[in-house]
Amino acid sequence: MAAFEGSKRTEAGKVALRFVLMIGVVSFFADFTYEGSRSITGPFLETLGASGAIVGVVAGLGELLGYGLRFFSGRVSERTRQFWPMTLFGYFVQMAAVPALALAGSWQVASVLIVLERVGKAIRNPPRDVMLSHAGQEMGIGWAFGLHEGLDQAGALVGPLVLALILAHEGEYRVAFATLLIPAVITAVLIVVTKFLYPRPQDLEPHSAAIHAEGLGRSFWIYLVGAGLVAAGFADYQLIAFHLQKHGVASAIWIPIFYSVAMATSGAGSLLFGKLFDRFGVTVLIPLTVISIASAPLVFLGGFDLALVGAAVWGLGMGVHESIIPAAVAAMVPVERRPSAYGLFTAAYGIFWFLGSAAIGFLYDVSVQAAVIFCVITGVASLPFFVVVRRRVET
Repeated sequence: MAAFEGSKRTEAGKVALRFVLMIGVVSFFADFTYEGSRSITGPFLETLGASGAIVGVVAGLGELLGYGLRFFSGRVSERTRQFWPMTLFGYFVQMAAVPALALAGSWQVASVLIVLERVGKAIRNPPRDVMLSHAGQEMGIGWAFGLHEGLDQAGALVGPLVLALILAHEGEYRVAFATLLIPAVITAVLIVVTKFLYPRPQDLEPHSAAIHAEGLGRSFWIYLVGAGLVAAGFADYQLIAFHLQKHGVASAIWIPIFYSVAMATSGAGSLLFGKLFDRFGVTVLIPLTVISIASAPLVFLGGFDLALVGAAVWGLGMGVHESIIPAAVAAMVPVERRPSAYGLFTAAYGIFWFLGSAAIGFLYDVSVQAAVIFCVITGVASLPFFVVVRRRVET
């Protein structure tokens, strides 16, 4: 009997792994599309007449809606227990908005499309992350999110490189955006295929006795504040790219290459971070946050070489944002509260991100040094909250 149960769990683990890999391939092409575009939207807005403050506000508003709307998609997912419809719709919206940037004739139109892309991500992420968390119970929650993020960031590495080649050859942003229609269509097709192959990912998680909770627990709320401070002090790449071009630190061709370097370190880091999280839990966030704080001084105050190092460090920070931070949420709340917990957490996370991005953008127009100081202070302020959460989880 024990051997039979072990065999069942082994097979369930294989199915869970295949599901995570399939979602990872979808994310590869999705990130090829939207991270490719995000690597050049800052300079693109600058060519359309936008200022540093506008770039900061647009990026921040996109993140506000991109995270804030997840509260509603998370709640709907929890009430209906239907994860696929919103996931599919979100991917379709996102993949339509990016190639449409080729048609934008003003920074206002481009800004609407940039924000719409983030809205699509907001709609699909909570239900998709819940599906990943179900698979993670069989293969390790950190490893599931880390493996997915590794494939995700591989696409984010390739996309900007392809766009850099297009810009080097054509020198035209609109051609670059139009080219992204190809991976966008591939993404849409693959997510539909995945839905039919795995119609009920929630069945991948072993059934256990129901755990009923009135709230999400104090650790969740303390963790939310700490993660929110990290988000507030994390500069958007649109503003980084704007800075690199405005101050002549890097050319238009090198800016997406910087982003590819960031995505490479993010993807590689996510694989490692996932394994470390499964072994050490929330503790790993403390040293990783300290490391990511260094990105702002490097990219905003350094020359070409230091800025390139800063982009790599910034990528490590993104790996933390996209893999470890959501994995920790799944480990803190009961399974039946997971969809709304993801929605609530990421909504608050997005509010912090928007306020921080807007502040960084306005401070940047006044003083680059002031923007850097803000990034460092907010990052350092998050550390005590992670220390408290670690102690509460360990006791």
